[in-house]
Amino acid sequence: MLRSTKIVATLGPASSDAATLERMFLAGVDVVRLNFSHGKAADHVARAELVREISRKTGRTVGIMADLQGPKIRIGKFRDGKITLGKGDLFTLDAERELGDQDGVGLDYKELPRESRAGDLLLLDDGRIVFEVLEVRGQVVHCKVIHGGVLSNNKGINRKGGGLSAAALTAKDMEDIRTAAAINVDYVAVSFPATGADMSQARQLMHEAGGNALLIAKIERAEAVVPATLADIMAASDGIMVARGDLAVEVGDASVPALQKRMIRMAREMNKLTITATQMMESMISSPIPTRAEVSDVANAVLDGTDAVMLSAETASGQYPVEVIEAMHRVCLEAEQSQVVTLDQEFLNRVFTRVDQSIAMAALFTAFHLKVKAIATLTESGSTPLWMSRMNCGVPIYALTSQAATRYRTTLFRDTYPLMVMYAGNNREEQLVEAEDVLVKNGIVSKGDLIVLTIGEPLGRSGGTNTMKIVRVGEEHHM
Repeated sequence: MLRSTKIVATLGPASSDAATLERMFLAGVDVVRLNFSHGKAADHVARAELVREISRKTGRTVGIMADLQGPKIRIGKFRDGKITLGKGDLFTLDAERELGDQDGVGLDYKELPRESRAGDLLLLDDGRIVFEVLEVRGQVVHCKVIHGGVLSNNKGINRKGGGLSAAALTAKDMEDIRTAAAINVDYVAVSFPATGADMSQARQLMHEAGGNALLIAKIERAEAVVPATLADIMAASDGIMVARGDLAVEVGDASVPALQKRMIRMAREMNKLTITATQMMESMISSPIPTRAEVSDVANAVLDGTDAVMLSAETASGQYPVEVIEAMHRVCLEAEQSQVVTLDQEFLNRVFTRVDQSIAMAALFTAFHLKVKAIATLTESGSTPLWMSRMNCGVPIYALTSQAATRYRTTLFRDTYPLMVMYAGNNREEQLVEAEDVLVKNGIVSKGDLIVLTIGEPLGRSGGTNTMKIVRVGEEHHM
């Protein structure tokens, strides 16, 4: 059975050999994530080559996403690697200090003293350790421990409520964008963007480096979820990632589920993609089965309408990289079965101003009401299947394209399945016959089935979809 929601799997030590990758692809991976926080450029190049090789071998179209590290606001290193702090201990964060001890530690982020005020709550190691700022003197932030524990080298710092001003793109990120462009990845995820301008800068760097990847904004700062700011970031992006780790630390964990729903709804309304990420099946790092809570979490993201659900450490360094994909596949399928199609209601508050967008919506409406077997969209850029995939009509969308880049970028679109066509010249009749043949050969439709086709004239021009046709498979085509 076809799964509408896509699965993104992070590659790492547990998933870098050809045999494991092949099993993961066959288990249902749609997009792999290269985490640029770890490894050298050469490692990412080698992984991308292996992914493409296994993709060809298995016959599965698998997209590649590069995930930039972004500004990590971190403490420095300790003389002995780590310390243990107790509640009420006094501790200093010192921008000029070299090695840390029981009394204090240095800072990789030198701006922290300038941006901290007495009364601020600083959350370290994803909120496991909490400091209250007592005062700031020069380059030293004096703190009291509210929640203690073991603190080790280079742990991250967030401020409750957000507001630390580190630029979204570091020098390392700019270099990594050039690597991502050279690898020719399909998606680039930008960490900690605070405004649409951050995304525009990333896009400009990507284009200058000769890349054409779609840009995903990772929403993980408190200031990024302010409605006007979120709309600004989305407008400058192709999609968003609901990055629930850092976001939960900044806004509080209880706020995240409602924010997730709001972000996914807003993205779909703005024709943007969504990935839901962080700890989705965390227990499967060391267990062959997920917890009931994790099953509910994945199912809820599906019901929220996310395009994709993402695995991080589960596939990068976990003991069960294949089993976790199989589990996620199972949960997504089951959740999708229970989804109610409300297409008619969704149409009521939408305005279509472009011809190609109107054709996309007409195809959805027709497919839903005629209960056709499939929607086939002949597409150059991927825009038409993207628009179609923003609404759930209960009919699978096949993106038929001669462009390799478009085939791989549609791997993240919900409900959308890419297929390659050769495009026989400029004869629309031949093109429609080829589209039908591809669907039949792949076992998607049989003779006598009804399908909805969309196509553009003149043929082969991006953004030109202007025709919809209802076809009974195996009958003559006359336009």
